Amino acid sequence: MNADVALLTERRYIAASAAEGDWYLRNILQEDQLLQTALAELGLSAVRVDWSDKHQDWSAFRCAVFRTTWDYFDRKEEFSSWLDEVQHRTSLCNPATLVRWNMDKRYLADLEGRGIPIVPSRFIDRGTEFSLPEMLRDAGWDEAVIKPCVSGAARHTYRITPANASQMDVVVHRLVRSEDLILQPFVRTVVDDGEDSLMIFDGRFSHAVRKRARPGDFRVQDDHGGTVHPLQPSAAQIELAELAIAACRPPAVYGRVDMVRLEEGHYAVMELEVIEPELWLRFHPPAAKAFAQAIAAWLKCH
Repeated sequence: MNADVALLTERRYIAASAAEGDWYLRNILQEDQLLQTALAELGLSAVRVDWSDKHQDWSAFRCAVFRTTWDYFDRKEEFSSWLDEVQHRTSLCNPATLVRWNMDKRYLADLEGRGIPIVPSRFIDRGTEFSLPEMLRDAGWDEAVIKPCVSGAARHTYRITPANASQMDVVVHRLVRSEDLILQPFVRTVVDDGEDSLMIFDGRFSHAVRKRARPGDFRVQDDHGGTVHPLQPSAAQIELAELAIAACRPPAVYGRVDMVRLEEGHYAVMELEVIEPELWLRFHPPAAKAFAQAIAAWLKCH
């Protein structure tokens, strides 16, 4: 299999067509097709490849672009070893050092150190003894959200309240035996307004969506019943998203900045995704052209 660009996916999504009713895979295939078409218009061929395919000759591609490698956080060691090997056989877009940095949510502390406003975050090292009720009292937070530092799709994401803190303490202590954790205040505007995602290609804003949780939940991912809506963000949001991407070291070719409005009224970064961000190209098809142009420009320098 030879092509200019390998669009990286995982074994669950490698199929070329979706079964009837499989809206999840259908969306993935639609988005990759939009990008493949846009790349073809620039004279670049692209094929979808399972990142963990042990028979794949990665030197057959000019570059590999991370798209839907949505199992990396469940296969951390395997994914890390693969990164070590593949970066010597083809160019990675985004670069391996950036991917490694973005895998662990401690990157938020780096962003804060570079002047980017983030949702307040406290990190708990694996094996640490702690008390959730005490941590909430010390932080001055009535409610919080806790999750692994390496995670995705709301895996092991829990809402902590005064009523359940002692009960969740037991659950979280089992988790911290094997994983580092991040604790953040529960941002109530996520339930009221949603979480906004802004897509950035080659440093410039492209389009945005608003993710809303289903009634009674706080998780905005569609895996958990959340919905997605087109959004025209404010100038302040666009500026924050572009500044957040510009703060990446090395620079990100593409990425997504998730932000929320804090109770104080200003926006703060909740997550920055440059490994395998869902980009919702289907909500704004012209974005596929901007994405393809960013890849093509990057290829000229590599």
